[in-house]
Amino acid sequence: MLRLNHLCVDIAGIPVLRGVSAELRSGGTYAVVGRNGAGKTTLLRAIMGFAVPRGGTVELAGRSLLAEPSHRRAGLGVGYAPEERVLFPTMTVRDNLRLPCESLGMKPAEIDARIAEVVAVVPQVEGMLPRSAAALSGGQGKMAALARALMVGTRLLMVDEPFQGLAPALARQYAEALSRLYELRPELCLVITESNRALLDRVQCTTLTLERGELAIEASSTPPQKETSHETA
Repeated sequence: MLRLNHLCVDIAGIPVLRGVSAELRSGGTYAVVGRNGAGKTTLLRAIMGFAVPRGGTVELAGRSLLAEPSHRRAGLGVGYAPEERVLFPTMTVRDNLRLPCESLGMKPAEIDARIAEVVAVVPQVEGMLPRSAAALSGGQGKMAALARALMVGTRLLMVDEPFQGLAPALARQYAEALSRLYELRPELCLVITESNRALLDRVQCTTLTLERGELAIEASSTPPQKETSHETA
C-alpha cells in the first residue's frame, strides 16, 4: 500500500528525516513513536505534501505521491488529522466535514453518505454537526478533525499525536473509533504518531520507532489483528 524509500526531508537546512524506508500494508495499523522533535510530524507532512523532500520516494499502491500536489493526494484517498486540529472556526462541524469532499467535486448525495459512514465510526461527532467549530473543546475538536480526515481517507489515514491532551474518557472513545475502522474500512492503512507509547495501550498496532531521522520496526511488534468486540463505557 504505502512505500517509503530513502525519504529525506530538511527543515531550514537541517536534516530531519535521513533516508526513511518502510512498507505499510493495507489493513494494517502502524504507530510511529519517537521523542518530540524526532520528525514524526514531518514524516506525515511529507506524505501529505506539506513538506518537500530533498530525496527519496513515496508511493501509494505503486503510484508516486511526490508527483501529486497535496489536494490531489486527498483525492487518492489520503486523509490527515494534524495534531493542532485546524478546523475552520466560522463554519459548522458539518461544513468542515463537507469541505474536503466538495473541493474534490463529490456529489452532495455521496458526501451525505460519507458523513453517515463517518458518524458510524465516530458517533460522538453526530451531536456536534450543527455546532460552530469555534464552540468545541480541545478534545471535541480532535474528534471532529478525525472525522474530517475520514471523509477523504479511504485508503490511507494519518493521525498526528491523537491522544496528547485528551481526558481519559475521550482517549478511550478515540481508540474505540479507530478500532471500528477495521469493520467499516478493512483495507484502510492507518498510521498514528505518538511521543508517549503508553498512550497507545488501547490500540493494537505494529510499532515503528523514529530516531535520529531513521525508522525501524520494533522487534517485539506484532501485526494488528481485527477485533470482534470493543470495550464499552
